[in-house]
Parts: sequence; C-alpha cells; structure tokens
Amino acid sequence: MNEPDGTSRRRFLGAALGAGAAGLAASCVGPMGEPGKAGEELGKGQGMKIGFHTDAFNTAYWSFEKCLQWAQKNDVHCIECGVIDGVSWIHGLGYQPHVALHEDPLLLRRKMEKYGVRFSQIDAAFPLSGKDGLPYGVPYVHNAIRWAKLAGCPNVATTDGLHKPEGLDDARAMDLMKHAYGLILEIAEAYEIIITIEVHGYFTTRPDMMEKMLAFADSPWLRMNMDTGNTFIAGQDPVAFLKRFIGKVSHTHIKDVSPSLAAAVRGKQTGIAVSQCAIGDGVNADNIRTCLTMLRDHGFKGTLSMECEGNGGPMIEKSLAWLRKTLAELRIPVE
Repeated sequence: MNEPDGTSRRRFLGAALGAGAAGLAASCVGPMGEPGKAGEELGKGQGMKIGFHTDAFNTAYWSFEKCLQWAQKNDVHCIECGVIDGVSWIHGLGYQPHVALHEDPLLLRRKMEKYGVRFSQIDAAFPLSGKDGLPYGVPYVHNAIRWAKLAGCPNVATTDGLHKPEGLDDARAMDLMKHAYGLILEIAEAYEIIITIEVHGYFTTRPDMMEKMLAFADSPWLRMNMDTGNTFIAGQDPVAFLKRFIGKVSHTHIKDVSPSLAAAVRGKQTGIAVSQCAIGDGVNADNIRTCLTMLRDHGFKGTLSMECEGNGGPMIEKSLAWLRKTLAELRIPVE
C-alpha cells in the first residue's frame, strides 16, 4: 500500500477526530487563541474563560481526577496540567495532579466531559534552551502535541530554562532553540495545535529575547503564554510586557506575588514554581487588574489560568473569588 501524502494524512486525521474535538478545544480558546477563520467563528460571542493549573494541588498530592472534582464543585470549566512522558511511582499511586502520555487521551476526554471540564492547555515546558533541549525536549513536545490533538486541547506550553544555559553563550542557545522550535512547529502545524512560549526563564522574561523567539518562524501556530507573576518576579513590568506582545497572546497565567517574595528575589529570579500567595493578596494585584483591562480591550477571549498554591482548596478558592469579582467590576464577560 502506498503511504498517503501529508495532505491526505491531515484530511484522514481530521475526519477521524470529527467535529467534536474542534468544538471541545474551542470552548477554552477564543478568536485570539486559535489561528484562522474557523477559530474566529467559533469564538464569536464568547467571553474570557477561567481556568487553573493543577500545580495548585502539587503539595496536597491530589490526583488529576480530584482536580476535576474541584473544578466541577467550583464551576470552573477549563483546566491546565503538566504531562509526563513515562511513568513514575508518585503519579501511578495517584499522588500527582498531572497526566501521563500513556493514558488514553480519548478516554480521558470523555471522563473530563462528565465533569464539565476541558483542557485549555497542557504543559510540556521542558527547557529548550540548554543542551538537552534537542534530544529530550523536542521529542517530549512532539508526543505532547499528538496527545493534545486527541484530548481536544488547543495549546501546548513550552519554555526555556530558568538560568543561562551552562556552556553556551546567548547566541548559540538561541540558535539551538530556533532549530528546536522549527522541528516542533512542523508537527504542530500538521496537527493544528498552538505552541505557546511561556514567560518563565532566562530568555523568555527578557522582552527583546522573547521578540526574537516569537519570530523564530512565521507561523500562526507559534504564540505566547503571558504570565503576570513571572514577568514581575523577573523585574519586568507585566503591563509593559503584555502591551508589547498582546497580539501574540493565546493563553494567560494569572499569578500574584507576595510582598515578602518580591522583596527577597525580585529581579534575581525568572520564574515562580507555585506562588504562595492568593491572587489579589499580593503586590502584583494592580498589575493583574490592568492586564485584564488590556486583554478585554484587545478582544482576548482565551483562558485566564490561575496559578497559585491551593492549600488543598482554600487559597485557590480565594483567588477564584477575587478573579470573578474583578472581572465583573471590569465588565469582562466570562463564559
């Protein structure tokens, strides 16, 4: 049998997945979050979406399904989690709130539908800036893209490392990342999955470098994941950062910063693993409010994914209440 060409494979894949996957993805992504006319049509009349990253429940040792239960209880319909390419004992025993790529994505999607929850993004943010980016990071992202398509997830997050890559100058590291993203986008474009570059590391928290990274390829499938907390802790102005790249934003992390953390490490770190501060209680709250206003005025209708320590529920529930109240005050429609 002759191997079908690329066009035939894409047509076959689209037919196999059906319209259900497109509708599922569209519910947690808006006109700015999905390239092309189809995304714009699906996004008409939709507001922003509220979601959360399951990192909130790392320290509580929740399973992914327990996160789905929390989402259902709190009327949250978009979820973001990390993906594991392999097995680990802590995940296998149900003590980690992320998903493994060996889990069947169609069956998981059906389970999520029962809870009324859909993916806004999966996190495949293995650092692509160092020497391990090409041999380990690229195959990991490739596998995440294929899995995301079947899971009905529109975005796959990527990023650089937290620190300057050992043994590489900036120019060489950027060249390696450009090659990595070229390989990633070849698959992403075939599967029609958005690759977001998250503001999180040594390169991505520097606006000039982020601009160069977003220009690695002239592709509508390469976009940015804005992070209000990481920009702030890196010493940047989140409002100015968002203003510069607002046309590229496909997904957003809403994260506050405690006064003590800001005083201790602002300008010395590039990212926060999990913020130990409820959204609205920190020194970044005014910036978040301004960023939300800017996103509203620009027509953003994607997901606002909360990132903070959950404390088993209370802290992220406080964050959720603040975010809903703020969106209402700013007259931002929420779907």
